[in-house]
Amino acid sequence: MAKNNYQTPTGMHDLFQKDLEQFAKIEQLAKKIADFYGFEKIETPILEFSEIFEKGTGLSTDIVEKEMYSLKTKGGDFLTLRPEITPGIVRSYNQGGMQNLPKPVRLWYLGPCFRHERPQAGRYRQFNQLGFESLGVGHSIIDAITIQIFYSLLKSLGFKKLAVEVNCIGDSQCRGAFRKALTNYLRAKSSSLCADCRVRLKKNPLRVLDCKEEKCFMVKKNAPQCLDYLCKDCSNHFKGLLEFLEELEIPYTINPYLVRGLDYYTKTVFEIIEDTEEGKAQGSLAGGGRYDGLVKLLGGKDTPACGGAMGVERVVNLIKARTKSQVIDEPSCDVYLIQVGELAKKKALKLFEQLRQANIKTGEGLHKDSLSAQLGSADKMKAKFSLIIGQKEALDNQVIVKEMKTGRQKNVDIDKVIKELKGKI
Repeated sequence: MAKNNYQTPTGMHDLFQKDLEQFAKIEQLAKKIADFYGFEKIETPILEFSEIFEKGTGLSTDIVEKEMYSLKTKGGDFLTLRPEITPGIVRSYNQGGMQNLPKPVRLWYLGPCFRHERPQAGRYRQFNQLGFESLGVGHSIIDAITIQIFYSLLKSLGFKKLAVEVNCIGDSQCRGAFRKALTNYLRAKSSSLCADCRVRLKKNPLRVLDCKEEKCFMVKKNAPQCLDYLCKDCSNHFKGLLEFLEELEIPYTINPYLVRGLDYYTKTVFEIIEDTEEGKAQGSLAGGGRYDGLVKLLGGKDTPACGGAMGVERVVNLIKARTKSQVIDEPSCDVYLIQVGELAKKKALKLFEQLRQANIKTGEGLHKDSLSAQLGSADKMKAKFSLIIGQKEALDNQVIVKEMKTGRQKNVDIDKVIKELKGKI
């Protein structure tokens, strides 16, 4: 029978020590920012009822039409592995009675999402999102703070050439006129659109503006701009946001064709990318906007809200590319524990636990018998000291402490070796 060489499913990936260290650093920095701004952490289920994404994210979006991992349970429920987390946050807000809390209700999260999309640079079918959501306040200063949070977080992670793009896509009061003008324009150009966008034109013409195909990009360059159709409220809201961004000294550009790929957005939308060749290949590092209608759409009261999310893998990939770090570093330790003989193994095992309790980073070869092999491992791990217990040392309750760089060594009582090492390390 042929041996199976199992691999990860397409679009899935392993995370190694170096990746997880970066994940931990990002989470630590995010928590520090969250604590300052008063965000509380939330974890929603990975599985949600499919309807919250169909209603919230939008039936005509690529996420719902093509990318969701959905299933029917034995009980007949239709569930979906979350492709994003915002609808789950809103569901929790409604279900948990958070509308009675002081406003804004500020929540942040970090966790896995799942989308069945074509794997490419920075895009995986299982990926992690870090997000900040503020619910209950409609003022544009909330939008500015949301952008400031992601901009500051990326800056603190070492990104210098950040590009912030913003747009206002209006609301139910003014989007109708823009939608009509855009539809008329795109119908006249429909033969030049990709196959997907010809379908989008019938269902949701704003989605054409989000297409990354070259032929569609050429069409949308001359399309009507939503900014020309804004009502007074949306126009003032956007003007206020830009003034706040200028006060914060956050460099931005207005991208009149930025719409994001989700139906629930209203008014402000934004994206942040690294303005380098590698960064542009990865796509946006963070993005979001205002979603003033989503809470009501999912069964709650009319509630303004704003938030954003960051793709953690994209950020980590760019950090690794910038630092040229390896996935797996060579191991290292302060001391390496060596033993020869069965009694010595028993003594070494107990000492190994004592070294752990003393927070001394220790390598070991307790499964090995050869002295030379264990010394070789100590060299590979760049140990500063080797602790050697042979048959004689085991009987005398002693340890040979050998300085690896100089070769100097001395015998130390086993119950005094921790104190001896702490004076040297």
